[in-house]
Amino acid sequence: QVQLVESGGGLVEPGGSLRVSCQASGSIFRVATMGWYRQAPGRQRELVATITSGGSTNYADSVEGRFTISRDNAKNMVFLQMNSLKPEDTASYYCNANLKVSWSGSWYPYWGQGTQVTVSS
Repeated sequence: QVQLVESGGGLVEPGGSLRVSCQASGSIFRVATMGWYRQAPGRQRELVATITSGGSTNYADSVEGRFTISRDNAKNMVFLQMNSLKPEDTASYYCNANLKVSWSGSWYPYWGQGTQVTVSS
């Protein structure tokens, strides 16, 4: 069984910073791309940032230059450092990992339960 658990969300003022973390645990053979997505009330879930096992990153235009994604491959962890936060960044942030549980198994996307980030004065 595989679990992704996020932590680090909270309330921050506009212009502030926050770091969210996610750890994948359980019966994991290999992890490929990991990423962060977010969903605000009444809106669809959207990509925030992704990072491959080799460290290549991809960002949504709305967060480019403000957010930084990183990972610790040894611990199956992914992080999102969020700077210069804006009220429109308010959302539930979800961790995603594309992984396989055995050498012969298929790649499958797993999701965390989400952590709330609220940007407000």
